[in-house]
Amino acid sequence: MTHLTMEQLLALREPGHEPGTADALAHLAACGACAEELRRLEQRVARLRALPILTPARDQWPAVRARVAAERRRRGWQRAGAAVATLALAASLALVVWAGRGRDARGEGAAIDARQELDAARVASRELERTLEAYRPDARVLDGRTARIASELEDRIAVLDDALEAAELQRDAEREARLLNLWRERVGLMDALVDVHVTRASNVGL
Repeated sequence: MTHLTMEQLLALREPGHEPGTADALAHLAACGACAEELRRLEQRVARLRALPILTPARDQWPAVRARVAAERRRRGWQRAGAAVATLALAASLALVVWAGRGRDARGEGAAIDARQELDAARVASRELERTLEAYRPDARVLDGRTARIASELEDRIAVLDDALEAAELQRDAEREARLLNLWRERVGLMDALVDVHVTRASNVGL
């Protein structure tokens, strides 16, 4: 015997008679299994209707709005901190560039010698790395163009790091000048990489 489907049983509970209802009623009168299933269905519906209507204990919107405002303030402070860090980095970069130009213009008698310039470039590079790490670029979703530019910069920095490692092992008279040029180039690439990530993150509100 073919039993009634759930759709047919539900149709029997609706007012009015759809086509096929008479046959379903006739089957129901002769089939104890379908009659029992209809009874259980009606019991479930009755229990669901008897459940209390749940309402929030209080309006949750003020709490939600407060959390959103706090999150926006936190992000605002992060962007402000990034701006301060960028200004500090710009000052470091300006020092490196100015020191190099001063040395070119005044020769060996420059006030800031090559060692100080080299130290300044290394410090600027480290600060740029810290700024980049604070933004956790690996945890952010980048658009295709940004990802491509960032990847190209990272590849160039990796090649430059190999050159720096090789230059550190050299002991000729040009070693210090070679290191200074390499570190200046690294600072420029790191600054560009930070700009790619930080500027984009600020523009989209991340």
